Amino acid sequence: MSALTRRGFLGVLGGTALAAAGCAEISGELLRSRLALPRPFTVPLPIPEVARHVRPGRYELTQRAAKMEIIPGTTTEVLGYGGTFPGPTLDLRRGSRVTVAVRNELSVPTSTHLHGGVTPPGSDGYPTDLVAPGGGAKDYDYPLEQRAATLWYHDHRMDFTAPQVWRGLAGMALVRDDEEDALPLPRGERELPLMICDRAFEEDGSFRYPSPPGGGHSGHTGHMAAVDGDYMEGVEGDVILVNGAPWPVAEVTATRYRLRLLNASNARRYRLRLAPGGRFTQIGSDSGLLAAPVAHDELPISPGERYDVVVDFSAYPVGSAVTLVNTLADGPARNVMRFVVARRAADDTAVPAVLSRPPGRVAPVTTRRFDFRRSAEGVWAINGHPYRPGVPLARPRLGTAEVWRLSSDFHHPVHVHLAHFLVLARNGRAPAAPDAGWKDTVDVRPYEVVDVLARFDGYRGRYMLHCHNLEHEDMAMMADFEVI
Repeated sequence: MSALTRRGFLGVLGGTALAAAGCAEISGELLRSRLALPRPFTVPLPIPEVARHVRPGRYELTQRAAKMEIIPGTTTEVLGYGGTFPGPTLDLRRGSRVTVAVRNELSVPTSTHLHGGVTPPGSDGYPTDLVAPGGGAKDYDYPLEQRAATLWYHDHRMDFTAPQVWRGLAGMALVRDDEEDALPLPRGERELPLMICDRAFEEDGSFRYPSPPGGGHSGHTGHMAAVDGDYMEGVEGDVILVNGAPWPVAEVTATRYRLRLLNASNARRYRLRLAPGGRFTQIGSDSGLLAAPVAHDELPISPGERYDVVVDFSAYPVGSAVTLVNTLADGPARNVMRFVVARRAADDTAVPAVLSRPPGRVAPVTTRRFDFRRSAEGVWAINGHPYRPGVPLARPRLGTAEVWRLSSDFHHPVHVHLAHFLVLARNGRAPAAPDAGWKDTVDVRPYEVVDVLARFDGYRGRYMLHCHNLEHEDMAMMADFEVI
């Protein structure tokens, strides 16, 4: 990124000028790998193992360092749940109260957040609610009184979320329910969880991440301790990983497949498209099934967002190579993964015209504004303030809904803990087609105003909203709210 786009974009006074400057789609600073990159589409797509409960309703995940072969011929030390990257997939059921016991055998503190979960405040992964290193442990209680959806879990440690997720502390969580079970959707081997993220690597295969001059940690109020200031926009890598593998390839039959898409990148946004052509049939958003399917030629997905889609590979001749590409990137990061249609097979699945009965809209009781931009002091802030733990910017009442007006100066994927929301408008106009359904994360683009209708169901207590560009989050772009 040029000096203008890296440091001068914040002085641009409007969205039109920003686009003219050539940085309207930029959402991070590229960090290049120092080793030779592997050829795309040579590594088979791995499917993370499904976590097994130690007894009904209880899972145990140990955070530990481990060596993995991510780039062929090299080893990478990961910080992983269960010592793997991604961590084991939690396959859960609505209403089946679950406890996930996390034991921290790393050398750094952690705090685990179930992203998209309707969770009691003590189990939400507040950034200063830390599990001590060297054997500390915590039980996270998840009542799972929420609709079937694709969720994920990741580290949420104050000031250090970005480097710790970058090094592997993330995994997927699937919530299922009877409503979803009744649908003839693809399942089993034809349901693929796809955690998409980017990374950079050193010559020896280790993860590369920009450390600040001098290194170290300046405490909970440092806010910039974990990353070099040249990467204030966020860190993007030049290697695209899916389920921890670089540009993998998956063999599929000429049938429908359900793809659970997650953008687990620190800062990179994607606009996903199938090449040489094809359509995504969206059946779900961040927080559950849509009322009816929506067809897309391409899908924009910002950090933290999920899309539940069906792709019909019978539309391609046997032997076809179908590539998932990112049209927001050139070079190696343009490719994501490849599907090879290997053979025909029977297919009794379908995408029904009616998928679910999602919660309806309720009348908002108030409107609040949250402005995400760089402050006069040069730090990422919300409503002009860097993060102040314990100082809520709002106190919504349990069981009510509010309109939250989100505005920005850059790409800020805004994530709200606990509350799910509907996107009502973008700059006063109708939301985009991919905004459909109940969500917990929305991409607020440069000089854009996004109105969302947020429902505060579940629990009273302290929660957060923040930018899910993880470097922005670590640089204080977070705020508390308290459900009363």
